[in-house]
Amino acid sequence: MSNAKQIIAMLRSRTEGDDDTFFSIALQVAASEARQGRRDTAQEMRSEVEKARAQSSRGQSVPIPFAAPRGSLEGLIEMREARYTLKDVVLNDRLLTRFNDILRQQRRRDWLREHGKTPARRILFVGPPGSGKTMSADAMAGELHLPLFVIRLEGLITRYMGETAAKLRLIFDETAKRRGVYLFDEFDAVGGQRTAVNDVAEMRRVLNSFLQFMEEGNSTDSVILCSTNHPSLLDRALLRRYDQVLEFVAPTSEQIKRLVLNSVTPMKTVRPVWKNIILAAEGLSQSEIVRAADDAVKMAILDQRNQLTTEDIVTRLQERHSMRTAFMDSES
Repeated sequence: MSNAKQIIAMLRSRTEGDDDTFFSIALQVAASEARQGRRDTAQEMRSEVEKARAQSSRGQSVPIPFAAPRGSLEGLIEMREARYTLKDVVLNDRLLTRFNDILRQQRRRDWLREHGKTPARRILFVGPPGSGKTMSADAMAGELHLPLFVIRLEGLITRYMGETAAKLRLIFDETAKRRGVYLFDEFDAVGGQRTAVNDVAEMRRVLNSFLQFMEEGNSTDSVILCSTNHPSLLDRALLRRYDQVLEFVAPTSEQIKRLVLNSVTPMKTVRPVWKNIILAAEGLSQSEIVRAADDAVKMAILDQRNQLTTEDIVTRLQERHSMRTAFMDSES
């Protein structure tokens, strides 16, 4: 594309409020400058684009009006403002390293594209309920200064032939227009094995459509994030579609300690016996540990105390175990 055509395209995208196209063309110009040996100019242009993108993301405070050329996205996508960053999430070292690799690729996606590469953007989170998957999705959006778009499966999956696949098409079209983190939670509802005995032809068509849409690239590099508690239910063909598969596991002793400390702050714990607390927390998920610690804090506030004891925390952790046991008994 010539400079004149690039300028026209940039002006048109600016008039239409299409920031993604505007920035994409600006980066094409930067790449052209770099190829011609003007690396300082190219780097300055890239820096200005990154600043403008960050400022645009931080300034976003109202719901984004979705474009829907072939239907309506109402009831399909819920926009949420990111509440967390990586420092708020308790992850083991291996998972944290892989998480940071994805973030680094996304942050330097323009540089990768100049070298003919694309950043990791199709991610699968697997792990038991309450292990931090949804919170980590929120943190990824927070770290990238992007909105979090949660796909509402109850609005996506219908009993009418072809309608679910058509709605999926709308969602993937939106990922190509609007940069963000798109979360498909409880993804096994969509990505179940095509050979499952209780499967129906319609859901096989939906999964085939999803596999096809996953292969499509887009200039926004939106993150497609799928999360499941039951990876064994997923169709094997999905695995090669993901750039990264991150496994969330039960918290370690050190993670339990960090979860409790983060949850009781700023209230102090008097001479905590961590051996007893960790023992009481074993077998619980991250969310259960956080809620137990939060319960201990609330009871201390109501008792007009500004300190917690080991017994306060252990008691609430034991209650969470009892709740889990009662739930399991009710299912039998």
